[in-house]
Parts: sequence; structure tokens; C-alpha cells
Amino acid sequence: MLRCIQLGKNGLGNTAPNPMVGSIIVHKNKIIGEGFTSPYGGNHAEVNAIQSVHDKNLLLDATLYVTLEPCSHHGKTPPCADLIIKHQIPKVIIGIKDPHKKVAGKGIEKLENTGCKVTVGILEKECREHHKRFLCFQERKRPYIMLKWAETMDGFIAPNPSKRKKNLEPFWITNSYSRQLVHKWRSEEQAILVGTTTVLKDNPKLDVRSWKGKNPIRIVLDKDLKIKNDYHVLDGSVKTIVLTGIKNKVIDGIDYEVLDFTKNVAEQICNVLYKHQITSILIEGGTKTLQTFIDTNLWDEVLIFKGASTFGSGTKAPSFSGKLSHSKRIMTDTLNIYIND
Repeated sequence: MLRCIQLGKNGLGNTAPNPMVGSIIVHKNKIIGEGFTSPYGGNHAEVNAIQSVHDKNLLLDATLYVTLEPCSHHGKTPPCADLIIKHQIPKVIIGIKDPHKKVAGKGIEKLENTGCKVTVGILEKECREHHKRFLCFQERKRPYIMLKWAETMDGFIAPNPSKRKKNLEPFWITNSYSRQLVHKWRSEEQAILVGTTTVLKDNPKLDVRSWKGKNPIRIVLDKDLKIKNDYHVLDGSVKTIVLTGIKNKVIDGIDYEVLDFTKNVAEQICNVLYKHQITSILIEGGTKTLQTFIDTNLWDEVLIFKGASTFGSGTKAPSFSGKLSHSKRIMTDTLNIYIND
């Protein structure tokens, strides 16, 4: 099962909104097939694992391991349970059940009804951690939310305006290695969100130019549509959703979603993201936007870079409490990762 999890990670950033499943096939204690979920719309892990087996006759006496319950319904692809039954694989070992309403035990039931011996709950904790994005989306009806910011030694995430250059560009607190890591993270999550002030001050591209991978969907919070057409986030190069309080659409190719800013904004954002089938999101600022999610307790991880510089004054970093799960040095920076316990 650990090998299945390892394989499943190959799908990170490409399978959403499908889960990144890993699967292996074992015959007489030897792995004869491996597979992981193809990019969205392609084969599921079990299909790829079965197809990788050269001698299909061995499947009659083999065991299939998979991190998540095989699907039992027709979606973009046929049911994986049907393919397992077709090849008469006698044993299936499953990490965790699939909470998706179209599966939810039906895959297991279908296999067992044909005489297949099914075991469920192997490395359940590890499989839940691996599938945390998919499970959060299915069970909590919202994306997995990661809050990220960089702060100085004295706790500021942005300097006074007097310290900025005339050209709109980010004011870097971290080193180039930390910034490259952020681009890697962007390639792994389905979407990225920023507030109006961050766009107006930094004019960010929100892409993965320092890493190889897919650019995330851009989510821009712009209550009064202050952001003009010439800002990078509205260039139409990547799917973009603008969350606003104004009902008229402004730019072709941009999706507009209207929020009621007199009510719980973070909760409404989660509802919009759920509607768009966005299973994970990296929220990069600014302070007001980050604090909104913290105060509503709608977050799963907080990722904080602490740089070596000081500002003395400026915009203070958000305040929160969480359990420190990981800390490491990245040259001159320190990265702390907290989880919402």
C-alpha cells in the first residue's frame, strides 16, 4: 500500500477533480503491474495497473492493491470495478472507502457480489493523508485550503508604500529558492486566490514560471472591480474567476461570480469553488483575505516563510493558532507548516 501511495503522488496537480490514486498488482509476492491516475479525463489507476501487466493470465491468481475504493459508475471512463471483475482478479486490497455519493461502498459491493475477496482499511491513516484534497472536497463540500505568506523577522508581510518602486511588482521577503518552492506548490494545487490589494500593489502573474507544471486557476477577490484590464491576472492566459459584488460582466473570457459582502465571505468563496469543482486552493494574500479565512476557521494548512530582513513598519502578518507539523531551513529563510487541529 505504501508503494500505491508513492505511485499516486505522480498524479499530483494533474488529476483534479479526480483523486490521485495509486495501484499495484501482485502475483506470488512479486509486483507484476503498477499504475496511477492519468490526467483528468484519462484512465484511472486500476486501469493503468491492469494494462501494464504483460501476461493477463496471471491476473487470475493475483491481488490488486489500491489506495481508494474502485469506482462503480460511468463517468469520463467506465467503472474500474467492472474491469477488475472482467479479468477475474480474485483479491482486492483497498486503503479507504470512497465517500463520493456515486461510489460510497458500491464498488466494494459489486466486487464482493462476484466472489472477489475484498479487504478495506489498510494504512487507512496514510491513505487519508494522501487523499486529503479529494476527501475534504467530498466530505466537507469545500476545497482543501492552504494559506501561504512570507513575513519578515519582525512580523510584516509588506513594507510601507514609501519603500516600494514606482513600477508595480512584488516586494520580495524570501530568497529565490523559497520562491521556486512556491511555484512548485502552485503546480500541485488546482487554484490560487489573492485579494484586490495584493493585485493592485504587486501585479502578480500567479503562474509557475519557475517550475515545470500546470498553471493554477486564478481566483481574484475584487469586490468593486477596481482591477483594470491591463493587470496580469486579467490577461486571459489562464482560467480566471473574479469574485465581486457587482453584477455586470466586464471582460470576455473571465468568469464572474457575485458575492454578498455583508455576509460570510470565506464561506461563500468555498461554495463558489465547490460549484466549479475546485478541490484544492492556495491562498496567497493579502493579510485581510488570509485573516478572513483564519477567523472563519476555513483552512487546513498554513505555510509561512520567515525571511532574514526587517521592515520596522508596514502591513502586519495575519494572526492565527495552529499545530506546527514541519519546520525547515531554506538557505536564509525558515519555512514553518502548521495544520488546523
